[in-house]
Amino acid sequence: MSRHWPLFGLRIRTPRLELRLPGEAILDDLVDVALDGIHDPATMPFEQPWTDASAAELPASFLQFHWQQFAGFGPDRWSLNLAVLVDGRAVGVQGIDADQFRLRREVDTGSWLGRRHQGQGIGTEMRSAILQFAFVHLGAEYANSAAWIDNTASRAVSRKLGYRDNGRSRKVRRESVAEQIQLRLSRADWEPYRRTDIEVDGLEPCRPAFGLD
Repeated sequence: MSRHWPLFGLRIRTPRLELRLPGEAILDDLVDVALDGIHDPATMPFEQPWTDASAAELPASFLQFHWQQFAGFGPDRWSLNLAVLVDGRAVGVQGIDADQFRLRREVDTGSWLGRRHQGQGIGTEMRSAILQFAFVHLGAEYANSAAWIDNTASRAVSRKLGYRDNGRSRKVRRESVAEQIQLRLSRADWEPYRRTDIEVDGLEPCRPAFGLD
């Protein structure tokens, strides 16, 4: 991908994994991970049910979504969907996005992990990495997340990292109404979970893209 787009040089590393913006080869690998399965088809953990697409339709819609995020990235509103690499292999995506971050200092996070990689602590590790990036390196004051009431795995990760319940809402999921739990993490509540073994490289040339001075 273009060397003129500094976000492709951003790296967030922990002892277990690396987060980076996916180029073409990694995007293709992520499509394969998604096609291999993310969740029980009887359930739907996402607000947008993108995994309901057929195996023939999912690759194109997946790639188009990521290309749209690349094209729409700007200092007033940005969405960064980072590939999660374990031992150099793509296993999922950790996303972070914000609206008017320079003023609001709030981020929202979302993620998915290939089903065969679940239950190994990777979900908690990738969330820890993106929270460290948000609070320490971007200067966030709050991080928000959400999970359907039946998505116990996602809520468990949030609980482990200090999030507090921030209300509930009723939304439509697969043509029926379901309850979603909103979760919020302040910088003060996150501080006990700050780590010394998470490294960030390549941020400096990206700062204007995030709306930072």
